[in-house]
Amino acid sequence: MSGYRVMNLTADCQEVSNLLEDCKTHTPHLKIQEKWRPNPSSKKRRNWNPLCEWITSSLPGKRTCLSLTMVAMVNSTDAHGLANTTTEEHLDHNKNPVYNWNPQIQGFIFSSIFYGALITQIPAGYLSEKYSIKKMIGFAFLLSSLLSLLMPMAAEGGEAFLLACRVAQGAAQGSISIAQHVVWVKWAPPLERGRLTSLSLSGILLGSFVVLLVTGFICQSLGWPMAFYIFGACGCALSLLWFVLFYDDPKDHPCISISEKEYILSSLSQQVSSRTQSLPIKAMIKSLPVWAIALGSFAFHWTNNIMVFYTPTFINSKLRVNIKENGLLSALPSLFAWSFGILAGHLTDFFLSRNILRLVTIRKLFNTLGLLLPPFFSVCLLYWSFSFSSITVFLILASSTGAFCMGGVLINGLDIAPSYYGFLKGITTLIGMIGGLTSSTLCGVILNQDPESAWFKIFFLMAVINVICLLFCLVFGKAEIQDWAKDRQEHTRL
Repeated sequence: MSGYRVMNLTADCQEVSNLLEDCKTHTPHLKIQEKWRPNPSSKKRRNWNPLCEWITSSLPGKRTCLSLTMVAMVNSTDAHGLANTTTEEHLDHNKNPVYNWNPQIQGFIFSSIFYGALITQIPAGYLSEKYSIKKMIGFAFLLSSLLSLLMPMAAEGGEAFLLACRVAQGAAQGSISIAQHVVWVKWAPPLERGRLTSLSLSGILLGSFVVLLVTGFICQSLGWPMAFYIFGACGCALSLLWFVLFYDDPKDHPCISISEKEYILSSLSQQVSSRTQSLPIKAMIKSLPVWAIALGSFAFHWTNNIMVFYTPTFINSKLRVNIKENGLLSALPSLFAWSFGILAGHLTDFFLSRNILRLVTIRKLFNTLGLLLPPFFSVCLLYWSFSFSSITVFLILASSTGAFCMGGVLINGLDIAPSYYGFLKGITTLIGMIGGLTSSTLCGVILNQDPESAWFKIFFLMAVINVICLLFCLVFGKAEIQDWAKDRQEHTRL
């Protein structure tokens, strides 16, 4: 073939695409098959929408702010009124008002945010499939940030006002947590879904790391009320940034190339659903794979809430460090969890693209890691920790390895019913949050009534629940689109 040259191209995908177009123009006799065209580089998709998602999912991490400020807010985090001596020695009480809340009341305060979240899970999941995700997340984000500004005033008014403020904040953040998942129904091609969703979800963990890391220094230097003021103000600013940067649909985004837009839309074309058909609620209730996701979510939230909310309390009771050191130690698990979450997403896409493992095997693998490792390291924390270093290592691993569920149960709903993902995510997260609400409340009760063996009971119960739920997930978990979810789409491997 005349004019044919073999070139060693080192350009990126977009440059290759431009070269192919040039070849078509100047050598019309050369037939170029479209299936050879490389997929467009997802630069804009990774730089714009994941950035917005990362910002939005990072800010709910500020809910963990209270888990550390609680050490400075109360005169006892131990049962039966044992004083926080290390905290009292270093904090200025003029900057850090102190309240007489026992561990049981603290447990109710920690869990109150989930009472609000429970209310919004299913409505948010349903409405996110019908209305603008941009507006839902943006306004809920702004409301959550404004409520953070009111937290110190609510605490001064008493635990009842603080509980009410936390419930309202939970309702706002519950909407965010569901709606952000639905974003990827339109934005994430199947072979990039693991990476994009793990980046989005792990933002919560990175946000928790940053919040816990700086909260100790804020409490020490400026007082715990300033922590809520600073994070609330940052949230208000970032909510405005969300409205500027985010777009509901790839076809509406002004900054992505035509080739990338076509790639996204074509890869998801078989998953576009009609909005006129009713939800198959009865089929969902009878579906064992749905219940596998729900129980897996229950175990994940049960474990995650214990480790997130009570890590500063555990550190304060066992290590007796000051609040800055407590903040640093409490933040480290979130940093490792963020890394594990991203690793899970990349490994998922790697295993799929290389055909190393089937999708259902990948989901069950990460479910096993995410639900078994935390209770295992928690037991190690109780019986094999003989020094400051060993306690720190086991605490980090117990609190962070649950993030492997990001490659499993937390995204599994998108495999079995992408057309109904928003509603399905709302239901399964609702069940999961019931587990989180129960565990955080029950921990406060156990710590208040039985301080001597409280942590053994808490970790043992966590292990039992995780094992039972994991067995159900392993037996009944699926990763293919279910029959009741095929009414509005063709079968597509996700």
